[in-house]
Amino acid sequence: MNTGQMIITTCAMLLLAVLVLRVSSTQITTQESMQTSKFGILAISIANSVIEQACNKAFDQKSINAYLSDVNSLTKDQDLGPEGGEDSIEVFNDFDDFNGYTHVYYNLPDSPPLRISCVVNYIDPDAAGNKVKIVTSKQWHKMITITITSDDSTKMDVLEFRKVFSYWKFL
Repeated sequence: MNTGQMIITTCAMLLLAVLVLRVSSTQITTQESMQTSKFGILAISIANSVIEQACNKAFDQKSINAYLSDVNSLTKDQDLGPEGGEDSIEVFNDFDDFNGYTHVYYNLPDSPPLRISCVVNYIDPDAAGNKVKIVTSKQWHKMITITITSDDSTKMDVLEFRKVFSYWKFL
């Protein structure tokens, strides 16, 4: 083999090595993107599940067995949360019991642990524009904010979900 053939062979090997590295790099980036999407979908599913559970409960502790016509009969803002004996999501009986609820999901397939936390607030329905205004006065509208985080911030960003639940009674 002469010098010219050696140079061409060396260049060909170098180009092949660069091509293999480029393909591997692209494949790793694609796999990371797929994992991030998978964690996001899993987090959205968990949040939707909690929102559905909350919305299937009564609006307020006082509206479980009675029709409310006076906003002053609702639970005070500082008392939003589970009442005595309601120590798990299975026994919550009204929407605001989810205030302060936290849970860590450890045994998720191919996923780092996901931490969920919920906050329930009264909101002002007459807030200007698209802004949600949290208020301390009793209202016919409550909002749950669900935050999902992971200890592995490289896998997933902090996700936040909100749902407004209103009290309506048609006569």
